Amino acid sequence: MTEIQDMDPLARDVPVWTAEQYRDARGTEIGVTSWQEVSQERISAFGVATEDRNYIHMTPEKARSQAGLPGTIAHGLFTLSLLPSFNYEITPMAAGAVLGLNYGFDKVRWIAPVPVGARVRGRMTLADAEPKNGSLVITFDVTVEIEGQEVAAGGKPALVARSLSHVRLTPEAYAAAEAAFSEGAA
Repeated sequence: MTEIQDMDPLARDVPVWTAEQYRDARGTEIGVTSWQEVSQERISAFGVATEDRNYIHMTPEKARSQAGLPGTIAHGLFTLSLLPSFNYEITPMAAGAVLGLNYGFDKVRWIAPVPVGARVRGRMTLADAEPKNGSLVITFDVTVEIEGQEVAAGGKPALVARSLSHVRLTPEAYAAAEAAFSEGAA
């Protein structure tokens, strides 16, 4: 068995943004991730881990013969579960960050199925950021695209979501964030 290694999200190789940069970048596309392959092995492991072994995800022959699909498709929740890796890859880290947590979703919609063997990527726009209770709550609008069906070329996304992150800040960084956002509101 391959040894599984942890990672430190605060050691990511991404830009570090001040509160002013977050405030001023609201409504701006942050970036587009690299492509990730959605293999049958990954889908099957997800199905076992979540006890969702529906044949449309696990058995290509049955997906074709019984569901009329071209083969197996990814679980919608598998596609959603890729969002943290997209965040780690391209979202800026907040100056003074101590800990980052997924805070939830205001909206999730699955638009198009992801066939096994496809590659997907995330396109992220900073929707909002606000200091709250010692943290910076950062909201991203995320579009998950399927390679060959990119939205800019008229394709349907696999998924759209509004994702929230809760980034605990040092007391000094939080005070700076409160000042920057009260300044920006004037």
